[in-house]
Amino acid sequence: MDPISPLEQALHAARALVLADLMAGQVAEPDVVSLVEKSVAQRRWWVEQWPEGAEFVAGLVAQDVQDALLERYGRWPLCPVCGSGDPHALDVEPELGPDPHWVCAKAGVKVAAVGSLGGAGGGPQPS
Repeated sequence: MDPISPLEQALHAARALVLADLMAGQVAEPDVVSLVEKSVAQRRWWVEQWPEGAEFVAGLVAQDVQDALLERYGRWPLCPVCGSGDPHALDVEPELGPDPHWVCAKAGVKVAAVGSLGGAGGGPQPS
């Protein structure tokens, strides 16, 4: 049995992190999970072309799914920090970098690492 390549490990990790956030928000319906699978398939080609970008894949998959959900269903994930005003989605920062986090740009705080929305205990942190 061949060991799993670092690229495949990065893709599997990205998939797991985004699915964890979807489950935390109780939006991991089959059609939404298929959006994750589609993004992972598209990012597989991207990371094969640029292996050094493997550590960026989780943030990119999160952004892909967020964009696809916006087109079909609406904003996700909604900001848990701002209790007043119009509901707004969290952003992924950095847009292209390691260690992606969900952040509220309005309040200027990190809410949780990608994959940790359900366990964002401790509350938001200044970004």
